[in-house]
Amino acid sequence: MSGDRSPAHAWISTRLVLETLLIYLGLCAASAAAFQLDGWPRLLAAPPLLLALGLWLDRLFNVGHEAVHGKLFPDQPRLNDLLGALMFAPLLAPFAVVRKIHGFHHGHNRRAPGVATLDVVLLPPGPPWRRRLARVSGFTLWLLAVFAGGFFIHSLVSVVLFLLLPTAVARRVSPAFHGWRPRHRLRAWLELLAGAALHLLVWRLGGRELWLATLGLPLLAFAWLWSLMLYIYHYDTTLGGEVRHNVRSLRPRSRLLSWVMLNFSEHATHHADPTLPWYLLPTLRVTPAHPENQRVDTLAAAILQQLRGPSFVERPPPESAP
Repeated sequence: MSGDRSPAHAWISTRLVLETLLIYLGLCAASAAAFQLDGWPRLLAAPPLLLALGLWLDRLFNVGHEAVHGKLFPDQPRLNDLLGALMFAPLLAPFAVVRKIHGFHHGHNRRAPGVATLDVVLLPPGPPWRRRLARVSGFTLWLLAVFAGGFFIHSLVSVVLFLLLPTAVARRVSPAFHGWRPRHRLRAWLELLAGAALHLLVWRLGGRELWLATLGLPLLAFAWLWSLMLYIYHYDTTLGGEVRHNVRSLRPRSRLLSWVMLNFSEHATHHADPTLPWYLLPTLRVTPAHPENQRVDTLAAAILQQLRGPSFVERPPPESAP
């Protein structure tokens, strides 16, 4: 790890975890209290708290992302992974699966059209109507994925399918699962069941209203926000073998937002050196290798540019057998 392994790093990570969990519990308590109100007070208080909880679930995801890279407690890998799984539990995201998929993302990001590219649609061969249909359906699915929470739903369904598929089949379905072992599957099942148990426990102890106020509706808000921002750092950036350079950084106008996101917008620096902890990203900022990737520099502009839809590329013909 290129970052600091000193006791200061351990203290920063400890403070980060405690701060994140305590604020999460505080927001949950406030949301639960808002749901006890009636009439206009509830209508006025509940939505902002649900949105704040959805945004704070993104903070939990970003803390888990630190753990995915082994940066939370690098000298204590079991503690690191346990805390990462804890952060992902409300999101129903198995830590083992996220680590595997995210590792593939860093190793193959936009290597070629159709390889770790969410915004590229490969047009099928055949008559023109098939390509027109692919363009219409590709554009529609892209808008739903980005602006209607579709990326989160797709990720959740994909996780369940991969857990249900035999390991050999999962490897054939996605190259991200090369090296996927039965022990990884077992661990992922345990992590998914732990997240489901958390949701069930809140429902059983506090009823439907408490679950909706603290987990159910905030998860919907998170799904929308996360899908909006999932690909803003890679949308319409360069393609090619230097995968760490196919990325952009953004400049949030709010220091508060940078704090919530753990400087995730310093994405070019993160891809240049994924071992850097979150608090070093602004001070060790890299100069983008491809200035053309910096067409936008704010979160709002990066989100809105996705309205242009995906890129459509002719599917290359299969290589003929020798």
